[in-house]
Amino acid sequence: MLLLKINPENPQDRHIDRVVECLRDGGVIIYPTDTVYGLGCDIKNRKAIERVAQIKGVDPSRTNFSCICPDLSILADYTTGVSNTVFKLMKAALPGPYTFILPASKNVPSFFQSKKKTVGIRVVSNPIPTLIVQRLGNPIVTTSLKHDDEILEYNTDPELIFERWGKLVDIVIDGGPGGNIASTIIDCSEGEGQITVLREGLGSLDLLDIQDEN
Repeated sequence: MLLLKINPENPQDRHIDRVVECLRDGGVIIYPTDTVYGLGCDIKNRKAIERVAQIKGVDPSRTNFSCICPDLSILADYTTGVSNTVFKLMKAALPGPYTFILPASKNVPSFFQSKKKTVGIRVVSNPIPTLIVQRLGNPIVTTSLKHDDEILEYNTDPELIFERWGKLVDIVIDGGPGGNIASTIIDCSEGEGQITVLREGLGSLDLLDIQDEN
């Protein structure tokens, strides 16, 4: 286990390379995003994903994890049937605190897809995970770490995160204080014009010019 401090504004190359090597070896990491701290691994490593699920205390076959991508150019590799409307919506919102649920392509491992054959896509504004996925060459799994406290929903202090979770993972990245509001989740998997807000989080709905009608 390792607590690795990485400058959030100018990430050190050697530290990013160390994290990437860990992921390629099947490691599990905790890292900052532009919302809350996330728990994750290489999307293509089944054993690592099963380990993430075990740490989270969930059944991997029934849990919808999302992944962090470097940018929208990767959409064609991991999603299918993304309409122009949805693409424009994503282009306006990303990088940012949004998760888009989209139809999964054959490149998304079956053990990672939801039963609906969808995948959650994030492109974050934090340079640390962005550099990690760029150098890894694959998206990384992202799932938030819930706080044990009933009042505080998410851990924001990386040193406290390390104390609580450090023995269960290979690297905890200290990228400064994290947020305590998760991403806004938008389901765009049902086809043209079918956009549903599944969770209103940090990402503003006004920015997307959509309203949650539920």
